[in-house]
Amino acid sequence: MTAIACLRILFNADGESQPGEVPRDKAQTVADAFLKAHWPPPRKCGAVAPLAFVLADNRVETLDPVEMQALAAELENVLFPGRKSGQICLMTFEGDERAVLKFASLTQEELAGLIAGDGYGGAAGRVHVITAEAIHAVPSTHEEARAVKAAAAAAPPRPPVAKAAPPPPPLAQTGWWGVHDLIQGVFVGSAIGLRADLHDPVPEDDDKLLKRDLLCLTDAQGLLKTSPFGEVHTPFGFWNLNTPSAQDAYKSRLSRYPMDQRPRLCATIYGTPREASIGMLQQMRMFLKGSFALMDLQVTDPTFPIHGLPHELLDSVTLVLTGETDRDRLSEILKFVERKGAYAGKGVVQAVAGVGSAIELEACRAGGVARVSGPAVTSLLDKPIAAAEGAPVALAHEAA
Repeated sequence: MTAIACLRILFNADGESQPGEVPRDKAQTVADAFLKAHWPPPRKCGAVAPLAFVLADNRVETLDPVEMQALAAELENVLFPGRKSGQICLMTFEGDERAVLKFASLTQEELAGLIAGDGYGGAAGRVHVITAEAIHAVPSTHEEARAVKAAAAAAPPRPPVAKAAPPPPPLAQTGWWGVHDLIQGVFVGSAIGLRADLHDPVPEDDDKLLKRDLLCLTDAQGLLKTSPFGEVHTPFGFWNLNTPSAQDAYKSRLSRYPMDQRPRLCATIYGTPREASIGMLQQMRMFLKGSFALMDLQVTDPTFPIHGLPHELLDSVTLVLTGETDRDRLSEILKFVERKGAYAGKGVVQAVAGVGSAIELEACRAGGVARVSGPAVTSLLDKPIAAAEGAPVALAHEAA
């Protein structure tokens, strides 16, 4: 019981390359790294021809087209950030090993014929054309294609159907939290986050966390030029930064980050254990410094041992509030600010994320916390903060 499929990438022949896109000659390497990160063992995958990849799963008889669609949507976003879907399509062909390898050798023109419903000159199999928006089966052979067209020609004409109103565009999966500097009294940047986190628990699985990080990195990169103000904070999982396959996935995304934006970019590392290895943190800094000038460590323990870290290894430490009651959350803030001297001695800025009330905001201000973010500062915004506004937006609205 093994499902074998050939995944082909068909480029839009008429599409012109846009800034930020992966060049066609680099797409093979990027797609290969992406699939290895998203098709982990015991599944197997590998490139067998230009822009052709064989995927196998010995636990099932057929592959799930819906899962393939999710893969298509994310890979499309990797190769063509910020562009409308449909620039590429992923095609899966399921059959025996010989048929799969034959399918892998088809030219781009032959693939275009398959998409048009003309079939191809090989063995029969299951063919799905998958884009980020749709999944549909097409005939695999010329014989099947002729039979389908003959049946369509013989069918009685259908009455016209009223055209439905186009659905509204889907809400972006990501949004932006404004980062406010309590000492200067102004906004200094924005941190990208997932809208799903507003109502669902954050997953614990490293593979799922990696997908979230890659989505955030793609969306953030797309807005760097159009949103020129302030720092941009993007997430990285602590353990994924120490996993070779995840590092490769991060590298493919960061390779498109413009160097001139580096001074304003801050890598925010979440999931940090209390006794974080200094060696691991130093390796992360080396890994990230080519694209990010700043490194922030997110912690949930307000007594995080900052005193044990080397001077200037980090730029900031952000306490993420997790207490279920107001008292618990205020207690976390107080424990965090008690260590203000230790942070100052290391040259590390203290920040608090997830600030949810005016009381928590005031506790941060009174304790000397430098930066805050969360629902009491701004709601999750569609775009990054555009200017160094004064009072936190959410509280200013309440006052109005």
